[in-house]
Amino acid sequence: MAGRVNGKIALVTGGGSGIGRATALAFAREGAKVVIADVVVSGGEETVRLIKAAGGEAVFIKADVSKAADVEALIKKTVDTYGRLDCAFNNAGIEGEMATTVDCTEENWDRTVAIDLKGVWLCLKYEIPQMLKQGGGAIVNTASVAGLVGFSGLPAYVAAKHGVNGLTKTAALEYAKAGIRVNAVCPGVIKTPMVDRLFSSQPHAGEAIAALEPVGRLGKPEEIGEAVVWLCSDAASFVTGLPMAVDGGLVAQ
Repeated sequence: MAGRVNGKIALVTGGGSGIGRATALAFAREGAKVVIADVVVSGGEETVRLIKAAGGEAVFIKADVSKAADVEALIKKTVDTYGRLDCAFNNAGIEGEMATTVDCTEENWDRTVAIDLKGVWLCLKYEIPQMLKQGGGAIVNTASVAGLVGFSGLPAYVAAKHGVNGLTKTAALEYAKAGIRVNAVCPGVIKTPMVDRLFSSQPHAGEAIAALEPVGRLGKPEEIGEAVVWLCSDAASFVTGLPMAVDGGLVAQ
């Protein structure tokens, strides 16, 4: 049986670890050729190795999504390599430093917003023209449950992720008639290196968050990957502009 994205070309930013890696592996398993982008070369190359070991096809391109020249070159190299771009998962992001709105530094604000929000916008800016040339495509941006509700101590992250959801809706409306669908996933608390870093100074915070989840556990990166692949597949052909919570019911409370 053919995979859900069989024969498609998929780009995953932040593909060197966590949700990005899990999603890249899911794309490959479902029949896509995958371009992995990351600033960490070792992580990106390891994701490529894992895909190839499983019988898939992938390449790694180093890129910093906060830099327009890097993103423009990334899309060009993707098209030079595979001829087109069908699916894009704009996932690269950082959590920033924990601090109140007053104590958040300007440096932390600028860096977090540059990667988490400006980076998504830059990806859209260069992905969409390529998809317009082809006559369509599917894009998924990584937002967060922190893009749906507030979280104390992460003002820059929460602001950036709310921005991603607004940007997703705007782009979806602008290009709906052009055959380009734009959606976002809003992960809950997922067991990733990013979450491990957030909780490293608070050893019991992870358990406390898991207890708040209606399903009683943290999410797995693979569970986000499944949602992303579905949103990029023809099964989601009537879905655009959606900030999809994949959060174990966290924001339903």
